[in-house]
Amino acid sequence: MANRKYILVLNCGSSSVKSALFSAEDRPQRSWSGFVEQIGLPQARFVAKAADGATLDEEHRDIPNHVAALDMLLSRVEDIVPRDALMVVGHRMVHGGPDTDCPMVINPVFEARLRQLIPRAPLHLPHNLAGILAVRLRRPNLPQIACFDTAFHYSLPRIACLTGLPRELEGRGVRRYGFHGLSYEYILADLREREGADAVAGRLIVAHLGNGASMAAIKDGRSIETTMGFSSLSGLVMGTRPGDLDPGIILYLGTELGMSFEAIEQLLYKKSGLLGVSGVS
Repeated sequence: MANRKYILVLNCGSSSVKSALFSAEDRPQRSWSGFVEQIGLPQARFVAKAADGATLDEEHRDIPNHVAALDMLLSRVEDIVPRDALMVVGHRMVHGGPDTDCPMVINPVFEARLRQLIPRAPLHLPHNLAGILAVRLRRPNLPQIACFDTAFHYSLPRIACLTGLPRELEGRGVRRYGFHGLSYEYILADLREREGADAVAGRLIVAHLGNGASMAAIKDGRSIETTMGFSSLSGLVMGTRPGDLDPGIILYLGTELGMSFEAIEQLLYKKSGLLGVSGVS
């Protein structure tokens, strides 16, 4: 890896941190990847892999929080490439707000704006921002770029952004945004490369299926409708999130069952979905 330049990519999720090193070329090639999963649970798992996918290292250890996980990953990266070989760090960010339609260079002003968006994505944004802080603490002069899951849906027609709530709330940020945009961009790029430009020139329905799940209607490469809206709770039933839910249920939980706002938030983000309906996992 001597004399080469690299890009580090970080994806800090709710219970995991994934990272990868790419060569800084016209067609970047992955050189190394590493991830930590089950953060905060006894014996979290760390795995590092070579460019061909072969496992280089695997260990189980106590990793209490995202700060510790990120510190571990960044230490491994610094063992692999010289400090001056790393050019930039890219971060997957779940939310960029209504005016962000492309990747952005992270500076203190923009970072403060992202922190204001935490209530719109409380399960993900705090961990996304923790990745930015961890890099800055170790490498304060290293450029960092934020890439947003919401940016792909910037092209949503206005009718797809409306919620059915009073119009004045839209001016306060209450609207449909859509998520998983980076996944949809990757799928379109891969489909275009495999099948040619005509494959993405018409109408597509694309599914992103994982612990978080959504679908998008795409026309000529642009998002025109998606199942997720204001938050990452809506749409399809997910791993621990309920998907679309009658708003009256939320009112009932608070007024009749006496659940606090905090308890309802935990229920919606961490105890529902496939976990909730199965009672197992």
